[in-house]
Amino acid sequence: MPPSILASLLRGLFEVRPMPPDRLRFSLRAAGCMGTPILVGWLAGDTSAGLMASIGGFTALYGSGRAYLHRAAQLASIALAFALATCLGLWAAPDIAPVVAVVALVAMAATWIGNALRIGPPGAYMFVLACAAGSAMPAGHLTPLDAGLLVGAGGLFAWVVHMSGALFGFRGPERKAVAAAGKAVSVYVASIGTPGESAARQQAAFVLQNAWSVLVDQQPGQARGSATLGRLRTVNRGLHLCFAEAMGAASRGQAPSADLLVRTTALKGAIARLETVDATAHDAVPLGHPGAWSRLREALVLGSDAQRIVLRVGVAAVFAGSLGAWFHFERAYWAVAAAVLMLHQGFDWLRMLQRSLERLLGTWIGLLLAGALLWLHPQGLWLVLAVMALQFTIEMVVMRNYALAVVFITAGALTIASGGRPVDALGSYLLARGLDTLAGCAVALAVFRLLPPQAATAAIPERIAAALRAVDALVPILASGEVTTLAARHARDQVLQASFAVVRAHQQGLASSRRQRRAADEAWPTVAATERLCYRALSACWALERLGGQTAGETAAAMFAGGGASRLRATLDTLAAAAIAGHAPQGLPPLPHVLEAEVQGVRECMARQAAPPAADPAS
Repeated sequence: MPPSILASLLRGLFEVRPMPPDRLRFSLRAAGCMGTPILVGWLAGDTSAGLMASIGGFTALYGSGRAYLHRAAQLASIALAFALATCLGLWAAPDIAPVVAVVALVAMAATWIGNALRIGPPGAYMFVLACAAGSAMPAGHLTPLDAGLLVGAGGLFAWVVHMSGALFGFRGPERKAVAAAGKAVSVYVASIGTPGESAARQQAAFVLQNAWSVLVDQQPGQARGSATLGRLRTVNRGLHLCFAEAMGAASRGQAPSADLLVRTTALKGAIARLETVDATAHDAVPLGHPGAWSRLREALVLGSDAQRIVLRVGVAAVFAGSLGAWFHFERAYWAVAAAVLMLHQGFDWLRMLQRSLERLLGTWIGLLLAGALLWLHPQGLWLVLAVMALQFTIEMVVMRNYALAVVFITAGALTIASGGRPVDALGSYLLARGLDTLAGCAVALAVFRLLPPQAATAAIPERIAAALRAVDALVPILASGEVTTLAARHARDQVLQASFAVVRAHQQGLASSRRQRRAADEAWPTVAATERLCYRALSACWALERLGGQTAGETAAAMFAGGGASRLRATLDTLAAAAIAGHAPQGLPPLPHVLEAEVQGVRECMARQAAPPAADPAS
């Protein structure tokens, strides 16, 4: 391993990242949702049933930042999924073969659905942990159905707690999303012409997309929007227009207008006095993102990144479980859980190494804490307080330093899995859990090598070509001036997602082998030029949307006069084919001024990338 990579891995172990906003309330909520079911179980005289129900408390870890109506449906589905996973785990126990098979199936299904529907951290892993912990818990007096009902009850309590904020600020998530968008756009406008411009532009695009999702996608499709929601949409639309104007200036090599930052700041301030803002009608904001079923189908497309991640998780789960059975691990499904943890988020190789190092170090230190707790064997209120303290600490530190969080994650998981009962042969039990984690991490790294992400030499050109084709599909919509229809919204979203995919492919290449890193470095100018083209096309859509109606149609007709749309589409199609073939066309026909500079920039970068290296004069 190169010394630079080793140094980076070691730095990551001790890096302390900034605290996310509102983390204290999040952590208190998670601790309360984990501790209350245990308290109820103890008061009812069945602590193990309370610990089983506390698995449903993991529901509280999901859904933050989402609109409340959307959150209600998501959390209900997650609580039901936890109940089902635990029920299946207990049904398969105690024989190792069916447990491993069930945990593997749960892991694949949770990875597929969780990633496709973007449920957010902590993702699929918690469902695998629920299945494994449920099957390991000494609660022989509970049937699988009993366990499922208990976990469902714990999830219902977490649902109520998580939704209680709606009583005090029903539009709070929407306000926070728009405020974050305002901040990101201000940072981008101020960064134009500086080295941080590209990163600020990507962040602003991501946050604006999230705000639009909260304001539109996470709202009932047929319901009439409230006045507050309409006003927030107006502010967010204004921020999009400021972002588009800033991108247009940057693409021309110009500084943004002097009053742009002032307008952006004013839009941020308008969130605090929404009553002065005119509301955007609900019918004026058509939905344009694919539905749940479309995303689930797309995640299984043969050869896609999403399908590859699901396949990795399945192979690793089966292999880790089989390895555990071969070596007679007492609870081989803990190795499966460790392997799934490493793979379900689709990390690149370097982040996989980083996460495995953090997991191993944190687990082995955490076993000491777990051993102390299990030896002390807290009961009643002490057990409740111990679990709550562990969960609170986990949520407070997991986003800042994962290795430290794993110390408490290990202690919390083993405390819950003990079922509130003494553990025989404590030393052997802890050693087995450490070996399970080691085996799971090793299997995950091996499977990642066997089923690696698509090589940068192929992935980057394919993502560039896909982005060019997405812009190509948007051109007829731009030429018509009708940029707010359902089809237009979907096409605009496809361009934005394609631009994100290009950048992700480049980042993946930088984290791969030396050859792939070199290919990613060489492709960077073309990646950046393609990203600029995507954003410029989107900014043109926002400019036409601002004009609206007949004026937008007349402006679009003037921009693409004389067959400009046809020439532009043919050029984009030629560039997409050239990206795959690894060459660049010799010249381009006259193009509409609106995207001419960006398309020419992509061609020039392709030409430089495809040119053979200059001969060494010394030779």
